[in-house]
Amino acid sequence: MGRRLGEFTKDNTKCMVQVNGTRLIDRLLGQLSKLSLSRIVIVVGYKGDELKKHVGNQYSGTKIEYINNPIYDKTNNIYSLALAKEQMQQDDTLLIESDLIFDDNLFSLITDNPYPNLALVAKYESWMDGTMVCIDDEKNIINFIPKEAFSFSEADKYYKTINIYKFSKEFSRTKYIPFLEAYSKAVGNNEYYENVLRIITLLDNKELKALPITNEKWYEIDDKQDLDIAEALFAEEKDILRKYYGRFGGYWRFPKMLDYCYLVNPYFPPSKIIDEMQANFGTLITQYPSGMKVNTLLASKCWGIKEEYILPGNGAAELIKILMEQLPGTIGITRPTFEEYPNRRDKSTIVTFVPQNNEYRYSAQDLIDYFGEHHADNILLINPDNPTGNFIPKQDILNLASWCESKEIRLIVDESFVDFSNNWEHNTLLHDSTLESHPNMLVIKSISKSYGVPGIRLGILCSADTQIISSLKSAVSIWNINSFCEYFMQIYTKYEKEYRRACQKFIEERNLFEQQLRQISFLRVIPSEANYFLTEVLPPYTASGLVLKMLKEFNILMRDCSGKQGFDGKQYMRIAVRDHNDNTRLIESLKQLEK
Repeated sequence: MGRRLGEFTKDNTKCMVQVNGTRLIDRLLGQLSKLSLSRIVIVVGYKGDELKKHVGNQYSGTKIEYINNPIYDKTNNIYSLALAKEQMQQDDTLLIESDLIFDDNLFSLITDNPYPNLALVAKYESWMDGTMVCIDDEKNIINFIPKEAFSFSEADKYYKTINIYKFSKEFSRTKYIPFLEAYSKAVGNNEYYENVLRIITLLDNKELKALPITNEKWYEIDDKQDLDIAEALFAEEKDILRKYYGRFGGYWRFPKMLDYCYLVNPYFPPSKIIDEMQANFGTLITQYPSGMKVNTLLASKCWGIKEEYILPGNGAAELIKILMEQLPGTIGITRPTFEEYPNRRDKSTIVTFVPQNNEYRYSAQDLIDYFGEHHADNILLINPDNPTGNFIPKQDILNLASWCESKEIRLIVDESFVDFSNNWEHNTLLHDSTLESHPNMLVIKSISKSYGVPGIRLGILCSADTQIISSLKSAVSIWNINSFCEYFMQIYTKYEKEYRRACQKFIEERNLFEQQLRQISFLRVIPSEANYFLTEVLPPYTASGLVLKMLKEFNILMRDCSGKQGFDGKQYMRIAVRDHNDNTRLIESLKQLEK
């Protein structure tokens, strides 16, 4: 009935739900039509007449039979399967649940395998739900783990049943159907057919084998979130990047994919911070966070800024939004840029500077020269810049701030990536004395990026202009910081030495990664002091073509920047810097394309 799918199953059974415009049942029948089948048997119940009308009595020459479960709303799949017991004893059987979407080759994997009784399984990942199994070294299923018996401490031993099985008619006739009938008689019909398999494996653990898949794609669609993820996983080629980019993160739901789009510190936080937060998980999730006053104090402690000068936010994104909405007048930006800032402004208020060189380098003097002629009431500087990696030394920024003050211009500096720059500890503007010397300057920092904690959502905005800080504080919710974020600020200062080591380790890895990227013939790498490289994609590839190829062939997601304003259609891609193992995997994949 698919109640969790809401309006998608109001008038249709689950297998009639569309994924990227194709119904699940149509996709499945197309895959089955490539096999040598004597018949396809569909057990129907909820909205069964609509399904039968849609499918008909044959598909590509294969006969289709229907079995009706009139009490589908009072029973579970053990009863639906029992209704097909005669057919299962007449033929070898593929058993498939109708809410699955999967690669075409999963059927050949199971049909070509010599073992007569098989269950397709996948190594447990965090998104999976439902029945798990444990297997031995010979791939025998030794136990079925129902939901109520699931233990996270044992999760590394589990495999998830994909719910595609192969049963020989002998197995069905001598084992499965007799046990199913006995189980239903003893326990009832509101049960799952996996429970019967569990009993069989406990009695004879060599009867049913597991066939673990590797990189094949599959997904089980139970609710709207599952449908959204399935549409990304199985998007048509022309839509793949739009579907992935449109998620704006959440890529932990694709655990085998390497994310080279989003930008974080790969060497922080250390496991001790994670352990400490996990130890307090129960308290943090069940308790309210503190309000703005306490979280301002914590932010002040962490980054050494007076409380009246600092505003913590629900990520830098919240702070950017309220700042862009409140700043009067025009704003000068350098393109290409991080579009979150200009997207929050009316286009008529934007004054744009585009560096006229092929590496998009610019200095503080370039900004003074340009905005001296093209006035803006506010000037935005992202340093290091995103996506170009351009970096302006601290003293030059302060000279720019002084010039802005003389022209009554407010300077906004986003230094979210400054901790990745060489000699980074001397590059930050986050000092009371620096802010006090330049009260016309606002400094924004995304803690998610440099501290590797994007999930807790934390950013800070600092200025000695207490009037604007006070005004911005009144614009955010009193509980804009969650308990996990608050606790991170509470304990962070114990780990400052680890943070400094992580930043230094990162710089060493970035230097090595740059050397390796420069060996790829179809990439022109632009120097960077951030945790990413802007690279021009050279023939025979385009940026979108290369990004798509990396995703489809190597499950690595990269950022196509060609559409950004300022590039004028040139082929550019931004590549994040991850840890050494991930970077090695990326380089090896690029080298394969060179061959």
